[in-house]
Order: sequence, then C-alpha cells, then structure tokens
Amino acid sequence: MAKLKLDLHAIYNKGNLIDQALEDIVEEAIEKKIKLVEIIPGKGSGQLKKKVLRFLNQKTIKQKYHRVEKDGKNWGRLFIHFRH
Repeated sequence: MAKLKLDLHAIYNKGNLIDQALEDIVEEAIEKKIKLVEIIPGKGSGQLKKKVLRFLNQKTIKQKYHRVEKDGKNWGRLFIHFRH
C-alpha cells in the first residue's frame, strides 16, 4: 500500500511552514488517492504534535480525511487515514 510520509523535524520551529507542509501533504494524498499519511512530529515536548492535531481538527481539513491514528508503539508518530 502506498503511503506518504512527512517528517517535521527540520521545520519544527517554523509554524507557518508546518501548516503549509501539512496542507500540502493532505492535498497530495487526495490527488494521488493515497490512503495513509505518516506524520512525524517527533517526541520532544509534545507541542508540535499538539499543533499537528489542532491543524487536523480544523473543520475544512477534517472533512478531507477519515481518521487520525496515534501510533501506540511510537509516541512521535501520527497516521492520517483517507477514504477515496
């Protein structure tokens, strides 16, 4: 199964770039009909993960995907599931 991956380590402190990167990968998943996107906010303080979850909870974004899964084995990882 094809999946996309977004590692946010390089831009963790650039809020506007994070939102853009998240938006871009959601759009790419929709365009390419990819069912799974892996996002790596990293383990740090948890602030970046919270920011990612806040972004994904926006109404306009939330309607584009099916569900978000938090990786039980790796706290610094999230999966976004799509239905196409």
